[in-house]
Amino acid sequence: MAKYIFVTGGVTSSLGKGIISASLAKLLQARGLKVTIQKFDPYINIDPGTLNPYEHGECYVTEDGAETDLDLGHYERFLNIFTSQANNVTTGRIYQTVINKEREGAYLGKTVQVIPHITDEIKRRMLLLGKEGFDIVITELGGTVGDIESLPFIEAVRQLQWELPDEDCLVVHLTLVPYLKAAKELKTKPTQHSVKLLSQEGVNPDVIVCRTERPLTPEIRRKIALFCNVKTDAVIESADASTIYEVPLNMMREKLDQICIKKLAIQNYNEPDLGRWKEFLDKLKYPKSKVNIGLIGKYIELQDAYKSILESFVHAGAVNECNVNVINIHSEFISAENVNDKLGTLDGLLVAPGFGLRGTEGKILAVKYARENGLPFLGICLGMQMSVIEFARNVLHLKDAHSTEMDSNTTHAVIDLMEEQKKITSKGGTMRLGAYPCDVKEGSRAYQVYGTTSISERHRHRWEFNNAYLSSFEENGMIASGRNPGSGLVEIIELANHPFFIGVQYHPELKSTVETPHPLFVSFVKAAKDFAEDKNASKKHTLQGEMI
Repeated sequence: MAKYIFVTGGVTSSLGKGIISASLAKLLQARGLKVTIQKFDPYINIDPGTLNPYEHGECYVTEDGAETDLDLGHYERFLNIFTSQANNVTTGRIYQTVINKEREGAYLGKTVQVIPHITDEIKRRMLLLGKEGFDIVITELGGTVGDIESLPFIEAVRQLQWELPDEDCLVVHLTLVPYLKAAKELKTKPTQHSVKLLSQEGVNPDVIVCRTERPLTPEIRRKIALFCNVKTDAVIESADASTIYEVPLNMMREKLDQICIKKLAIQNYNEPDLGRWKEFLDKLKYPKSKVNIGLIGKYIELQDAYKSILESFVHAGAVNECNVNVINIHSEFISAENVNDKLGTLDGLLVAPGFGLRGTEGKILAVKYARENGLPFLGICLGMQMSVIEFARNVLHLKDAHSTEMDSNTTHAVIDLMEEQKKITSKGGTMRLGAYPCDVKEGSRAYQVYGTTSISERHRHRWEFNNAYLSSFEENGMIASGRNPGSGLVEIIELANHPFFIGVQYHPELKSTVETPHPLFVSFVKAAKDFAEDKNASKKHTLQGEMI
């Protein structure tokens, strides 16, 4: 039988429930237990696929094509396993299921209510993954205790605490212990109120994890334990860390995994093996070099919009023993007059994915700069499409070349809507989503990156390279080095006469983890590192010449 751990949050949002959940899961996994994590989000949207990145950050896509919360990215990056549609549930999906059942007559004419019908569906979903052979299922509840939207989920946890054996269910509550500079002390009252609110809903936490800027003293731990009705050793300090990848080790020092194992009465487990994780951290903390890579996008004010890309750079930087300094550059503010100033100090350039017309001309200018100056370039999804448009305009001299997404009247639609997408009017979950195979051309740069001719990558898009123009592109130096074996759609483009210039229609950032960094990011950072070394050597040579 699976054991169930529920992670709730109080006081404020953005405390890091996802990181705590992933860290606990990593520690339990390192002890030889089979663990998975799921996220329950209280918003009524069916999934985050139609949400603006400013609203919710990036939409994370799983292998099976589910558009999910970005926390699932943390789960995969920490555990090095795939998640699926079953790992992310929203209020919208719960209500949709219950309403569909009601329409089918499944409730035999009964009045459909939040309790028991909505909470029963929540409980069914919470227990679903436990039937897949996992030892432990960790469930993160989005939002904070006290939110109206969260009440049915808290009630479902209360019922499960009552229904399941004591040793099969555990609640971890994440809360804030703020430091008041004026008083020069940590304050426990917000935590007390948060736990009191949770208890009023009938849920009593077994473990309290305290986010704090300052260390918790023994006296503060005892005070929290006394007023929140837990043992003192179940009050866990979660201090601010320099990187999220330190949190599992911090939680291991606090014995969070041991406390959970003891309370869940788990017998068969090993001592944690985190050798590879520590090796990764050592490389991350003590790099031997540094590169500046420009991230060109239109959501740079909110870093969560590009979360997986930023984490992929962390993974690839560690492999190259290199500190990747990501410089955010808003594509809307790039012009022909300032492009040299904005990009001239970079060692690499990544044009980010996205949708819509805003900022596209700035992205095209950035691509042109990288192509003409031999600057290592990686374009992802829309970034790849921008590189195609730039090449068509400035090399093939198709001056009005564009994507029909941005200009439906262009006479040269080098990027066009897929045929199967042209009749679709519903936006949610209708793009080309999830993992698709790709054949890589031998001898290409992409083949050097992957070391194989057959790969699989995740997609999230509607528009594609227009194959009617493919021969013209390849005759002029832009090669389709990766194509879908079934449809022939172009997945990878590259420039043959450039140090590193690759655009991909898929999202490689979604498959990069601590233990298996994505080869495309690893190769891109390596190219940026080589570019920086050559640039520095050239400067040194010039200075020596001037001195002579």
